[in-house]
Amino acid sequence: MHDALFQPLRLGAITAPNRILMAPLTRGRATPPNFVPNAMMETYYRQRAGAGLIISEATGISVEGLGWPNAPGIWSDEQVEGWKPITDGVHEEGGRIVLQMWHMGRIVHPDFLGGQPPVSASATTAPGHAHTPSGRKDYAQARALTVDDIKRLIEDYRKAAANAKEAGFDGVQLHGANGYLIDQFLRRSTNLREDEYGGSAQNRSRLLGEVLDALIDVWGADRVGLRLSPNGDSQGADDPDPAETFGAAAQVAQDRGVAFLELRQPGPDGTFGSTDVPKQDALIRSIYKGPLVLNSDYTPEEAAKDVESGRADAISFGRPFISNPDLPVRIAKGAALAENVDVPKSWYLPGAEGYIDYPTLEEEQASAA
Repeated sequence: MHDALFQPLRLGAITAPNRILMAPLTRGRATPPNFVPNAMMETYYRQRAGAGLIISEATGISVEGLGWPNAPGIWSDEQVEGWKPITDGVHEEGGRIVLQMWHMGRIVHPDFLGGQPPVSASATTAPGHAHTPSGRKDYAQARALTVDDIKRLIEDYRKAAANAKEAGFDGVQLHGANGYLIDQFLRRSTNLREDEYGGSAQNRSRLLGEVLDALIDVWGADRVGLRLSPNGDSQGADDPDPAETFGAAAQVAQDRGVAFLELRQPGPDGTFGSTDVPKQDALIRSIYKGPLVLNSDYTPEEAAKDVESGRADAISFGRPFISNPDLPVRIAKGAALAENVDVPKSWYLPGAEGYIDYPTLEEEQASAA
């Protein structure tokens, strides 16, 4: 069933045995106060190693870039050591895993920064409220990064990429989506700069290219991926001409020959942004010639259809992988998918419940027998 999803796919240097990828999913289970990956996270990722490729949860590249309670980091030696059993575990189960590299920009609340303001392309303020260790709080106005700050930022990415290699990942994915820092530079509503990083779509894509260059220096282009969300408002980041903006971003990816490009598209129950906007994947596919991965509340049937038609080379599933650790097995057998429980409470709260206690299909059948 759904044969198109079970053909192998080359993602640069990584061979995915199927086209059911695990999308990055923030789960908030790292150990405070230093955001260190732990044994429970190892179990979680081991359980899901049947994915064609696991894209890890978004992982902070620096103290400055991480503003989500108990999300993991990759800037310290302690964090690197915490990730090693996780990557080893995925590999022991026959899987592949890349690290998603995250800088949240203006979405970081000052509570995570010792009271200092967050940084962004320009001095703007995100709408809504931040999740902080002491509850929901209004976002603060960001400080615009200087050119010297940007040079330091790129080195933060480079160091985090080297740490990811030390931690045993198979590659990295740059998080350029969902209204976080790279996206804040790409879009006109959040990038008001008048220097070489602002103005034209090419200038607004400059940081994206320079960060990719740093990651490629460490990993090689065939182990570096990119995620974009080329539609509509995303956490207050918007653009009047997404085709121009994300066409330029796609050209940056094409020029560097990155291993794969993942697009977060609007769906009927999308977590980020409006659903009433045009999809840009056809434009991007005409520019970027490498493997294209789509992500947007797909059913298995919709996923197989889009891979069969050539619209995408693979589909990344998010929420279905939460409650179905063996998602590819269930899809292959045409089995019913388990539903998430206590959603969204169990997505982010600490503890094993709603995290590593979902049974596989085999376990369900054994229990029923």
